[in-house]
Amino acid sequence: MAYKIKFGTDGWRGVIAEDYTFDNVRRAAQGFATYMLAQGKAGQWIVIGHDKRFHSENFAIAAAEVLAGNGLNVWLTEGATPTPVIAFSVVNKKAAGAINITASHNPPTDNGFKVRNETGGAIDPEGLKQIEAAVPDSIEQVKRLPYTTASAEGKIVKFDPAPAYIEHLQKLIDLQPIKDAGLTVMVDAMWGNGAGWLPRLLAGGKTRVLEIHNERNPIFPEMKRPEPIPPNIDAGLRATVEHQADVLLILDGDADRLGVGDENGKFVNQLRVYALLAYYLLELRGERGDIVKTLSTTGMLNILGDLYGVRVHETGVGFKYVAPKMTETNALIGGEESGGYAFRGNVPERDGILAGLYMLDFMVRLGKKPTELLQVLFQKVGGEFFYDRVDSPFSGDRAAREQIILNANPQTIGGLKVKELITLDGFQFKLEDGGWLLIRFSGTEPILRVYCETRHGDKVQAILQDGLKVAGIQ
Repeated sequence: MAYKIKFGTDGWRGVIAEDYTFDNVRRAAQGFATYMLAQGKAGQWIVIGHDKRFHSENFAIAAAEVLAGNGLNVWLTEGATPTPVIAFSVVNKKAAGAINITASHNPPTDNGFKVRNETGGAIDPEGLKQIEAAVPDSIEQVKRLPYTTASAEGKIVKFDPAPAYIEHLQKLIDLQPIKDAGLTVMVDAMWGNGAGWLPRLLAGGKTRVLEIHNERNPIFPEMKRPEPIPPNIDAGLRATVEHQADVLLILDGDADRLGVGDENGKFVNQLRVYALLAYYLLELRGERGDIVKTLSTTGMLNILGDLYGVRVHETGVGFKYVAPKMTETNALIGGEESGGYAFRGNVPERDGILAGLYMLDFMVRLGKKPTELLQVLFQKVGGEFFYDRVDSPFSGDRAAREQIILNANPQTIGGLKVKELITLDGFQFKLEDGGWLLIRFSGTEPILRVYCETRHGDKVQAILQDGLKVAGIQ
């Protein structure tokens, strides 16, 4: 029985050498090629890029050979490339889509296979199902054209995606005031694709950019995984204090997510960062447009939407929901709880580099450090918001667990009245203070995720514990 390749929230991921093998990457590439041909894309170009994980550049070549063997042409990045740069290259090259060899923030044992459409954004759930269905059971059913032949025939062409992306960024943001501001910016590249980008973009002025974890090291020392949340970022937070930096910008393994640490070496959670970015665009830049948010991100966005007269759309968790809604509504900003933010004028894909530049621009325009920016935000939305999340393994049937949650029917959670239950993606209990509790199942492993946001800092842990009880975990 052939290994079943499943496309989850953001493509397919697996354990290197166990299920993520060269043959299985080729099978996945055949599924994508078959899907593209069914969409009438024969003879068109596909961008392929990769991260710095073990063998990623060779997996990328394996995928390119399959596309070439199926009558598609490939723009292959010259080196490890941030996911947002790959996404932009799709649009810039007028390509039909992309394959990105990356497992993003997963542990070092893993690698992944992301797919994108002609917008550079995520392919919608229906498209992912079609790709998955088109993956052949046998490697014998995979068509390949050897790399040397395909390259000689001009069917696989290597290119440097950096110049066009940098030129594009300079249309979205004036970098000169940031260069002139004299900031000390600490960057944790998490051993990933974002290394070198912010120093390159901000060179030539008074601002200093200091990087850590900026070499290739596929075992990711000093962190469990290159995910921009504690405890993975602790070394970066310590370095921020040590170098008396004004801010810490953390890019995950493929640089599509942004984490932020303040000037005191304290983590600024992703929900607060999302609200800060939205406030920056609406207030300081005077822009208007819809906001797209997943269920698991902040209610501060709903308040900002009311204050500035813009619509807020809530989607299921994952950019496969956010990206299509952003495209449909020409949204100003879209984002999710994991620290991924996308912006109008860019591609409908998370961009940790652009998000980091916007955060720096926010600081420069107001002459404030991150803790001070948060005070400005809280004053605008009527008080402080608190967030946390716990992940818990669970056993047994998922459907039975879902029934346990429905049967619980809690009237209060963490001492706050439950106002409404939303079942768009998991189970979200809206609370009387404008906060919420969300219980969701991981799409890839037997893990239950419990998230909450509340105006009551002293109730966060009680809300999470009640969430675990509702799910029958405790």
